[in-house]
Amino acid sequence: MDTRIGFGYDSHVFKPGVPLHIGGLKLDHPEGLAGHSDGDVLLHAITDALLGAVAAGDIGSFFPPGDPRWKDADSAIFLNLAMEELHHAGYRIVNLDTTLILAAPKIGPISEEMRARVADLLDVEMDQVSIKAKTPEGLNLDHVAQCHAVVLIERVSEPDDLKSMSEVIESQRQLEDVVEDLLSSVHGVPKKRGAPVYDTEDIT
Repeated sequence: MDTRIGFGYDSHVFKPGVPLHIGGLKLDHPEGLAGHSDGDVLLHAITDALLGAVAAGDIGSFFPPGDPRWKDADSAIFLNLAMEELHHAGYRIVNLDTTLILAAPKIGPISEEMRARVADLLDVEMDQVSIKAKTPEGLNLDHVAQCHAVVLIERVSEPDDLKSMSEVIESQRQLEDVVEDLLSSVHGVPKKRGAPVYDTEDIT
């Protein structure tokens, strides 16, 4: 099985007067994360991990911070783009592991809700998503939120026992035979014999 790993990282400083968005949720906190978009540090890291896994660039390649269209944008838009790139490359998510690093708010009490939201955005099961949180002890980064994300993806392959109609029916004649057999067995319609597939007199 063809598998790949993607790694993503993001960080934002806390800022008064803006809402706090992490993992697609709006959290009750006196400060939010400064950023051109909604500052969702978790979704940004996941987006970069997905894009990196298929070598499609990074979040800034698609959504430049100086572009006014993405001012205060919902970061789910960025994640959706990364998922489109993933599917276009022929891959799907196996599992996602993330670590948030921030002094507050506490993520533990809401981690299950956050996992459910992220799983929904990625269209995967909850047991494919891990969200952990650590405090930045001794790093003097209590006013910053950081996130690391690692994703494992695998190439999507068609099962060997599933074949396209073009592989099963190799010619127009075979297709007509199949249809005639069905009509004969189900409705008692007699089979046509010797009729050409096309009128040879029309060929010039």
